[in-house]
Amino acid sequence: MEKQQNDFDEDRQYCELCGKMENLLKCGRCRSSFYCSKEHQKQHWKKHKLICKEVDKPMLPNPELEPTSPAVDDKEPENRRENASPEQTDNASLPQTTNTEAPDGDNRAEEDCSADTATPNGNTSASPRKLAMECIVPCMRKHGICVVNDFLGEETGLGILEDVKALHKTGKFTDGQLVSQKGDSTKDIRGDKITWIDGGEAGCEKIHFLMSRMDDLIRHCNGNLGKYKINGRTKAMVACYPGNGTGYVRHVDNPNGDGRCVTCIYYLNKDWTAKEHGGLLRIFPDGKAQFADIEPKFDRLLLFWSDRRNPHEVQPAFATRYAITVWYFDADERARAKEKYLTGSGDKGVKVDLNKPSDLS
Repeated sequence: MEKQQNDFDEDRQYCELCGKMENLLKCGRCRSSFYCSKEHQKQHWKKHKLICKEVDKPMLPNPELEPTSPAVDDKEPENRRENASPEQTDNASLPQTTNTEAPDGDNRAEEDCSADTATPNGNTSASPRKLAMECIVPCMRKHGICVVNDFLGEETGLGILEDVKALHKTGKFTDGQLVSQKGDSTKDIRGDKITWIDGGEAGCEKIHFLMSRMDDLIRHCNGNLGKYKINGRTKAMVACYPGNGTGYVRHVDNPNGDGRCVTCIYYLNKDWTAKEHGGLLRIFPDGKAQFADIEPKFDRLLLFWSDRRNPHEVQPAFATRYAITVWYFDADERARAKEKYLTGSGDKGVKVDLNKPSDLS
């Protein structure tokens, strides 16, 4: 029983700053908070010192990180980066529902929830409202994860893929960043290349259409996703794993309450098979031993809660892997985060009017 409890506790451990869940160090003072590096402990110290309390042991000169952490001074570190913007986060994460391609075995989560088949004009036959109320809302309430296959249809999906490939050729993609970045070896954590798109750029018309369809789904879900009141989102993060065995270690999209509540990802990878190409998204709902493996298949849409309920990892990809991710904001949490300077200036955040349909022209 003690070993089971220890395993469970480990699943609940995250870097307090970036959400990374591997190779953690423990605060030597309170012994209840964890960090992936001394640098991240320093960056988080101004906030953590308000709740960091000494455990029953001799006083330490500084709250040093034990084989779970380096030392930190009782002063605010220079150039603190607690206010990293939500755009500088992870992009691969995924749902468990609809045809989840998991390896045989007991350690997986599996449920069904899919969109209707595509119609000749390239769109799913289900209306956004029907898809939201009959598929997404029930799945999110029950599992916190939802997969929709054949979201836009092959013709539209191929158009989006053409936009993304053309964008990739421009050389505008840069290394993916962490939620808080300062002297970290990012490539050891994530290996994707990314760029941010608001949909108004020349040559990105199909990407704009996708974003509009995502907005329509969230519009119909709004008010039915628990306590959340969604009033905005990030720009679209277009990401590419170059296919050289790169991935993204186990992490959480929003570990610090930056306002993001729903992660929405669209995949663009034709004829993808995990056995040959890898690149699975493995998600661990609520930190449980169960997991769901999701293949990043073409025209697949995935949604899940962005907070600590859904730690996930992207396994090494051995072929070029494209995805487009948008994060939706809860109005109250986003406002609190801005007040506490946990997020950036919000220049990549976008207000979305969820009271009227998107202009899909």
